[in-house]
Amino acid sequence: MNRERQLAQAFLALSDTYAAEFDPLHLFDSLVHACHDLLDIDAAAVMIADARGGLRTMASTEEAAAFTELLQLQSGHGPCMDSYRTGEPVSVPDIGAEQAHWPHLVAAMIEAGYDSLQAIPVRLRRRPLGVLTLLRRQLGPLTPDDVHVAQALADSAALALMHWSTEPGRADDVITRVQSAIASKATLEIAKGMIAQYADTTIAEASHLLTAYAKQRRLRLTETVQALVTRDMHPGAVVEAKR
Repeated sequence: MNRERQLAQAFLALSDTYAAEFDPLHLFDSLVHACHDLLDIDAAAVMIADARGGLRTMASTEEAAAFTELLQLQSGHGPCMDSYRTGEPVSVPDIGAEQAHWPHLVAAMIEAGYDSLQAIPVRLRRRPLGVLTLLRRQLGPLTPDDVHVAQALADSAALALMHWSTEPGRADDVITRVQSAIASKATLEIAKGMIAQYADTTIAEASHLLTAYAKQRRLRLTETVQALVTRDMHPGAVVEAKR
């Protein structure tokens, strides 16, 4: 499949969340995987600002502990926080050169095997909601074309999030919907832990099991994880479905 068709499919997948069965977890997962497939990057993550202004990871293409750690280090400071605060892209073509600015982040990125980073704001009409993080295992900036595509995908995701309801949006709806998405992500993490413990497997595998179960049964992922956390569904149902 050529890149033009991939782009068309990516934007279609994001705009499809205008439907009544909108699922914010699927939205952010589609965003990071579209970036991974379309851009010259090795990993991607999307973080959304919570009520206190910290960045919460909503989806990522990697589940490794080292990758999770370097994302957590971005919550209060770093290029991603700078991008969120300014609403503008931030390029870090050589993370090793930023030792004086972000020593802990530099150490975490090098340990995880990444050499450069591009932060893209997730924004709605210039209002920042969060940030898209794009990482590469080589030095150098992302091309201007790739930055442009990443920004367009991030903006599309923000628009989809704001069209969660068919009711006319109000200014305070932005905060309400973002916080609802963050709550859904927290529930997902609890559910992944439940599946991992039950099946004696990794969090990454638990994530795959949950996604496969919801897709197989045409359910929203948010509905599946909520049923697990409220004990309306047993973890065994998810694990056995895969087998």
